[in-house]
Formats: sequence, C-alpha cells, structure tokens
Amino acid sequence: MEEKLKQEPTSLIKIVLFGPESTGKTTLAKQLADYYKTEWVPEYAREYLQEKWDREKKTCEPHDLLPIAEGQIKLENSISKKANKILFCDTDLLETKVYSEAYYIGKCDSLLEKYALENSYDLYLLTNIDTPWEADDLRDKPDEREKMFNYFKDTLEKYNKNFITLNGDKDVRLKTAVEHIEKLSKGMIDFTDKDLIQLQNKGITTEKVEDQIATFNEGIPFVDLEKAAVVGEGIMRCSEEEQKEFISFFENNKEELSLLKFVPASGAASRMFKAMFNFIDLYNPQQESLASYIDRTNDIDVKRFVDGMKQFPFYNLIMNRLSGDNISDGEQAFNFVKEMLTEQGLNYGFFPKGLLPFHEYESESATPFEEHLKEAALYAKTKEEANLHFTISEQHDAMFKKEEQANTPKISTRTKTNFKITYSNQKPSTDTLAVNMDNSPFRNSDGSILFRPGGHGALIENLNDQDADIIFIKNIDNVVVDANLSAVADSKKMLAGILLKLQSKTFEFASFLESEAITEAKEQEIISFLTEKLNVGFSMDYKQLSIDEKAIFLKAQLNRPIRVCGMVKNEGEPGGGPFFIKDKRGNISLQIIESAQIDMDNPSQVSILKNSTHFNPVDLVCAVRNHKGDKFDLLNFVDTKQGFITGKTKEGKELKALELPGLWNGAMAFWNTIFVEVPLVTFNPVKTVNDLLKPSHQG
Repeated sequence: MEEKLKQEPTSLIKIVLFGPESTGKTTLAKQLADYYKTEWVPEYAREYLQEKWDREKKTCEPHDLLPIAEGQIKLENSISKKANKILFCDTDLLETKVYSEAYYIGKCDSLLEKYALENSYDLYLLTNIDTPWEADDLRDKPDEREKMFNYFKDTLEKYNKNFITLNGDKDVRLKTAVEHIEKLSKGMIDFTDKDLIQLQNKGITTEKVEDQIATFNEGIPFVDLEKAAVVGEGIMRCSEEEQKEFISFFENNKEELSLLKFVPASGAASRMFKAMFNFIDLYNPQQESLASYIDRTNDIDVKRFVDGMKQFPFYNLIMNRLSGDNISDGEQAFNFVKEMLTEQGLNYGFFPKGLLPFHEYESESATPFEEHLKEAALYAKTKEEANLHFTISEQHDAMFKKEEQANTPKISTRTKTNFKITYSNQKPSTDTLAVNMDNSPFRNSDGSILFRPGGHGALIENLNDQDADIIFIKNIDNVVVDANLSAVADSKKMLAGILLKLQSKTFEFASFLESEAITEAKEQEIISFLTEKLNVGFSMDYKQLSIDEKAIFLKAQLNRPIRVCGMVKNEGEPGGGPFFIKDKRGNISLQIIESAQIDMDNPSQVSILKNSTHFNPVDLVCAVRNHKGDKFDLLNFVDTKQGFITGKTKEGKELKALELPGLWNGAMAFWNTIFVEVPLVTFNPVKTVNDLLKPSHQG
C-alpha cells in the first residue's frame, strides 16, 4: 500500500496547482504545460468520481479517498517519465488531505497524511476565488468558496510549503506564474518570510545563497596545471646542516612569540570501521568458518584485522569484556568486532576519531588527543605554556571535555607544560545550499531550503577566529608513538624556522615600500625574493605597469598570510599534491591540488599529474599577521572557485551539493606558499582501523 502513495525519484521541477473547486487550476495547468512544452498531470479524482456519478449518481465518499490518492500518484509517476524539465500537477495528496478534513471525516487517514506531507514539490500555485463559479456534476459547495480558500492557504502555511497566490484573469495568472517559475528555475529565489527567518537563524545572507546558485549554474572549472612541483622547483629540500640552522633559529626566537596548535578534529570513526561494520552484517559464525568466509568474500581487510588483532591497543580491554571458552576463531573475531563497534559494547564506531585508543604503551593506551598534547609540549610551547585549539563536532563537545579533564593533568605533569585548550564547531553560516539537478534550490518536505555542511573548507572561519604569531596545523589522526615524537617535533621546528626567516624578509620589504620610493634595484631585489623564495608568479602585464603601480602590486604580494607546508614523497596515498597552476589571467601560483580538481580527460593534465613526486600530508605552519602586527582577515584570501560540486540524494530525490574550497586548497589559495620536503615519519594518518597495525603506530 505505501509504495502506491510514494513519488518516484526525479530531477524535474514539480509545480502543483492548489486551491478550491472552480478556481481555474486545470485551465492554468494546461496553459503552463503548453508554454513550457512539457506535460501536466490531470486530477485523477475527476475521472474516478465522474465514473462513480455516472454509475451510482453519488459524489465522493470517505472510502474513495485512498483509491483516488493511489490513482493520482500512479498518474504522476507515469507522466513524470515524459515531462521536459518541469511537471505541472493539477493536484496532489495534500489537496486530498484538505478535502478529507474539510469535507468528509474531519481528519485524514494516517497513511494518506504521511505521504501528503512527505511527497515533495518545488512550488505551489494557490488559485484564488476571484473567478466565476462553474457548476458541474461533481462541484457541490459554491457557497463555501472563501472558507475553503482560507483552509487551503492555512494548510500551505502550516506545513511551510513554498507557495504564491494567483489572482486575476487567466492571462494575468499565467504571466505571474511564469515569472515565479523563471525565478525558480534560474535560482533567483523569491524568499518567503520563513526562508528569511531560516537564513537569519543560520547567519546566511540572501546574497550568499544567490552566489552559490550562480556557482552551480556556472560550474566549477578544472584547474589548469602548469607543472608538478618537484624538489628544486617548487619544493625545498634542506640539508642536515640547514635543518639544524632552521631549528635553532626557531628555538632562539620562539619565546617572544605566541604559538598555537590548530587541530581539525571533527572526523567521526564510522568510516574508519566501514569494513568491520560490513563484516558483522554479513558474517554468521554459526553457519561458516572464518577461513571459509574470507575465501568466499576475499575480504582482505578482515583477514588483516584478525591476523593483527592482538596488536591493537584495545585488544586486552575488549578481551577482558568478552566471555566464553572453547569458541571458534570465527566466533571470537565476530564477538570482538561486535564488542568494539556496537552501542552495547564500547561503541567505537560512533566515537570521534580523536578519542579512540590509537597507541599502547606499557601501562596505558593513548588517544590522538593525548598525542597532540605531547607534540605541542615539544614544539608549540613558550614559557611552559602550550595553546591548542580543536575543531570538533557539536555532538562530541562533552566527550572531548571529559577526555581533557581525565588525561591532561598527567601529560601536563610529565611534560612540565600548562595546556590551554579551546574548542570550536563548524559554524552554521558556512553551510552550503543544495540544489535540484536544474540548479534550483532543493527544498525539504516542510518547504525549508536544504543546507548541508560545507566540508572542512568551512574551518577557514574557525582558523580566522584564532590569533597567534605562528599557527601549527595538523589533522587529528596524524600522530605517532613516543619513539617518533622527537623526529616529528624537529620537522615542525624546521618548518617554523623557515617561516620565521621568510617572514622577517617579507616584513622588511613591506615596511620599505610603505616609507620609501622604490628604485629599479630595489624592485628587482623584491621580485627575486617573491619569485625565488615565496614562489610568486608574475604575468606579462606586470612590465606594462608604471613604477607606482608596480609598487602597489609588490605591496599586495607581500601583504599576505604565509604558509610553509611539509611534503612527503608520494607512496601511493590518495589525496592532494603540490603543483604550479595557471589562472585565467596567466598568473602562476603554487597550490595544493586534489585529483578531483584535475580534468582526467585531458592527456596533458594527466601527464603532469603522473609526474608529481610528492604528497600533501596536511602539515602546515602558518603566519597570519602583517608587518604591523595586524591579523589578516583570512576570508579575503579564499578562491571561491576552487570548491567542489558533488551528487547526493535525499528522500529518493537527486540533488547537487556544494563543498567549500578545502582548508589547505582553495581556502588558502591566495596565501604566499612554500613547500618543504619532510620525512615520511611525519605522515601517519589513520584512515582505516588496520592503519593502526603499521609500525609507526606500534610502540
């Protein structure tokens, strides 16, 4: 029964003619279908009830409502397959619900009501009663038109449906309807009062929504790769002596600086355990052996997990919670995974990744949260104090604060460090619009506009709220055991030393340009520094500028945030890498580029991709202040055209979602960028639970 009342998925814009009897709905539906050269869905009730009247001389009765509803949806689903972009529906189940409540039984069948509210339409055209009543066999309440109109209008408002009211003759109505449909199809939203309240509550402007619609309409172009960054050309490699020099420079200057460790930590562990969730869903230890299951499914993830089970930092904890002797290997593995993941057990599958046991030591295990504190004590501490900021999901606030209270004191004692820890969540104002396949705003069943989280690129706003001289950035899951901490700390100090030296020279040139006239010799000195040290590209247009215009240009290039990014040799890990890219004006810049930003159908671009030698491990040291000590507004240095458009579904309907430019991709596109080769020991992300079996995570 339920399937008979459910819409089939479609990317069509669906518009409903909605209102009391004899208000011109059918006439307008035909007009609109002709105008847009598409289909319209007649009112199935007329066919059904006319046949009943001819047969029994009776009008609609309560028991007719469900068959009418089923027939209406069947007709809509059938005609949808023939429609051209837009489908006009002479009625919907919400109208049937209105008649059920107002005409017949004072209420609505629960199943009919469920789908009346769940089935989705993009716009309701509410037809007013300013048209003459036209009697026929089925119309029977000419004296209750105003009452019924108000009932229809109140229903649309009650359920937050997107609607407009049509008045006037048929030509005026057609013109008004077309104007609103054009706005809908082009993404020019007629915001309702409820839309505006929704946007206000999220902190999103109407202009921002329309800009995002424009992005969907224009599409996001692929980047134009100029060449891969390699050692000696875009990537700096330091000798052992140089490394010591940069480390020493940082150590000698850090006490006068404010330092911050910024850790994106909102990742959930569910993806990390995807293969193991699949295992407990598919495997029945009572029906087959573990070896048989692995042979049958060729599930190498399960085999690796089981083979290394004793090496996981939570092995003893889980085994102590399990009971049962003389059970098979399959039963033990199944029970172990179930205890690890499910709500009845440790519930690790629903933890934030940062609070899982990652490493085991002689007397205790440690979470990534704890390991980041240990790291901070080695390279992000001044005057015995270390500042850390974690960006976390709102639902994990209490869990992180509990972890902080439980474990920070012991690490503080061991490292002689006073930790100051702060947290933030992704801001609702960074959520992005979802659209239908024709780029019109996607609306939820309650009529509200659908917004989705904008991805980790939204964290540029969280970063922008921080204020420190030097900010170290590293993902929550990229941690090492104690034995490797010293090497990781030295790498970070090296990057920070490079940053401080480059920043010092940048400040010197920026101050000069503010106070003195530029000479040709000074111009060449600054150009050499920008191109050779900060990897700034100059277009041919630069030579055509006057001396004053050149000074302005050079000043703008110097007055930018600086990021020094560690790069590791590419060993097949998925993700972004370092490239020189060219913009539309011919300017060349050094960027971290994801494979999704590259046109894989372009052989020359693919060739450049294949020539890349290094990988981005998200290991950044940043400076966000200018030579006067004022903090940059980081939102001014984002390339909004480096986002991502992805396909999704909601309630069976296809949609497109917009991801903001990645935090270390487009969100930092207009920073001055330096890439430095760092040792592989600095890159140890845990993307799946089996990554914990790698040597870098074994104590």
